Amino acid sequence: MRVRRKRRLFRAARKSLELKVFQDFTPGIGKDDILLICTMRNEQIRLPYFLGYYRGLGVRHFLFVDNDSTDGTLQYLYGQEDVSVWTTRASYKSATYGIDWVNWLARTYAHGHWTLVVDPDEFFIYPFCDTRPIPALTDWLDNSGIRSFSAMLVDIYPKGRINAQPYRAGQDPLEIAAWFDSGNYTIKRNPTYGNLWIQGGPRARMFFADAPEQAPALNKIPLVKWDRKYAFVSSTHALLPRGLNHVYDDTGGEKASGALLHAKFLDTFSQKAREELDRQEHYAGSMEYRVYAERLHENPDFWCKWSEKYINWRQLEILGLMSKGNWA
Repeated sequence: MRVRRKRRLFRAARKSLELKVFQDFTPGIGKDDILLICTMRNEQIRLPYFLGYYRGLGVRHFLFVDNDSTDGTLQYLYGQEDVSVWTTRASYKSATYGIDWVNWLARTYAHGHWTLVVDPDEFFIYPFCDTRPIPALTDWLDNSGIRSFSAMLVDIYPKGRINAQPYRAGQDPLEIAAWFDSGNYTIKRNPTYGNLWIQGGPRARMFFADAPEQAPALNKIPLVKWDRKYAFVSSTHALLPRGLNHVYDDTGGEKASGALLHAKFLDTFSQKAREELDRQEHYAGSMEYRVYAERLHENPDFWCKWSEKYINWRQLEILGLMSKGNWA
């Protein structure tokens, strides 16, 4: 595992040569600032709400890799002093689906910082997030000697066709897509890295009903007290050193955990799926996006009689999708 980690860090250093600075405000990062790292392409419409949401939770600096956007993303971010941006036209796939760029940014700028790594359509939910900012959570994690914090990806979707209501910049996605699957999840342990592997939810039942083992993974570890020796190995599903993946308690207790509300299924999704299928820059020849594109021709309705409307984090805890553990 040590050799694998060193290889990841070497790849990150090599792939950093593909990145060009667009704007760099990192000298303004404070010692205790919460950071957020994100790779993206053509997500300008999502950024106003995304930035406002995470600023409200206590993120103090954003580090973006923009992978050749053509929708005005760079113009929108220009001059925002808590946002540093690197651009690249290089292959997302050849950068281990962007994770090499993430590892380099984290190694260079995030050492000693609690750092979130999320996509522009992911919204971090954690215990007491309605009353306590992220620094309250990270203070408790520090005091408890915990270095990494897990969050299950919870796909949210509208009731009705996903293209029935257009999304506008700055809008809370929950105004359109407030429903999620309260069950229909499977969990197993990955023997290689020791992390849990979670699948299921609406994507499994809508797109992978005949091959559920091919459904996207929902387990993520998006919040880490970063050290320059750390490295993600597969998106945010697993890290090295291996101990960072032990975000569950297998002794009969229950560790605190969160959720990532995944607002993929807005009216923008059909165009995004076609674009990513054409680019062939995602895992397994963009197989996931191929399935999406084929199924979306039918204009499907994700809602079913087992769907639940999202209320708050306590609801997710009652359903067993996250836990406050012993954080009171």
